[in-house]
This record gives sequence, structure tokens and C-alpha cells, in this order.
Amino acid sequence: MLVLSSPSGAGKTTLTRNLLEQENKDDPGKLELSVSATTRPKRQSEIEGVHYHFLDKGQFERMRDRDELLEWAEVHGNYYGTPRDPVEKALSEGRDVLFDIDWQGTRQLLDKMRDDVVTVFVLPPSAQELKSRLVRRAEDSDAVIAKRLKNAAEEFLHWNEYDYILVNRDLNKSFARLRAILTAERLKRVKMRNLEDFVGKLLTELKSITP
Repeated sequence: MLVLSSPSGAGKTTLTRNLLEQENKDDPGKLELSVSATTRPKRQSEIEGVHYHFLDKGQFERMRDRDELLEWAEVHGNYYGTPRDPVEKALSEGRDVLFDIDWQGTRQLLDKMRDDVVTVFVLPPSAQELKSRLVRRAEDSDAVIAKRLKNAAEEFLHWNEYDYILVNRDLNKSFARLRAILTAERLKRVKMRNLEDFVGKLLTELKSITP
């Protein structure tokens, strides 16, 4: 599970979208996005089931109470959470899962399954650039933007809980670094599936050709 977190406007959503597109172009089906459930209103540019599962408060709370969420949090007055079943199915079938969640959700994932989680925190190059990106996005009211900036100060405090940090000055460079992180983590011995069987086969073959 590869987790990206950041304040709104730092660029994590663009990075996750680009990573998903490129990875599945090179190796179809290997990486999939965990689609979160949320109670916040749908933006005009968003698609149900693609960007989020949009639920009302009652639906979300029933999923939470039935332990059908791997993690959940209340952010900006709305609920966000990760449905359990799709993630567990993907992992059991050998696929990697990409997450775009906040620090509260990340903590819950780490508490439950630390060995399966790699975390990346994305920082903006400056506070002014963070505000400019939110304004350019033109999807939130001035009041919502002000609230997001206020909450960014709290989110910044959790950067040192993450495995990797990306300061997103340049999107292309940040994307290349993110792909490097994913590649390196996949090559770790503890994360390579069936490696013991592969090495055993090599030893058997070696014995058969050794005088």
C-alpha cells in the first residue's frame, strides 16, 4: 500500500493520477487506486466511483460501525474513509494499492498493517504557492480555501511521521522521484512475492549443472 498525503493544493492528487496512469501503461493491473468514501459534496469535475464514493452521513456511519472501513477520519467537517473489501482483495491477488488520504487515515493504516504500508508526504514549495494553487483550481469558495489553509498548518506538523518527503517544486521531478520510491519498495526482499521459491529453484538448477 503506497500512501500519499498532503494539504489540499500541494499536488498529491495530480501525482497519484499520473502514477496510476503510467504504471498501468507499463504493467497493466499491477497498481490500483483505493477509492475513498466521503460525505462531502461532489465537485462538478468529479465522477462517482472514480474520484470518490459519495455517501450521506448515515451510510458512512453504518459502514464505520460494521468495521467495513480500513481507516476513517473527519476532515473539514466531512467524513472520509477507505472501504476494506477492495483493498484486501487487491493485496491478496498481488496488486499494489495507491492511497490519497490524510495523516489521520495514514496513522490508522500504520497501526493495523505497518509492514504493508509505505508513506509519502507531499509539501508545497511555499505557503503562497499553496494558496495560489487552491485559487487557480477554482473549485472551492473563498471560505473553504481559507479553511483549507488554516488546516494546512496542522497537517504540516505530521510530515516527520512519513517514510518519504517530496517537496513539489516541479511536478515532473516530483513524479520521477515518486516512481523511484515505488520501484525501490517493490524490490525490497520482504515485499517480493514467491522469492523463496524462486531462489530454491535456482539452487536446484545450479546443483544439476555443477560437476
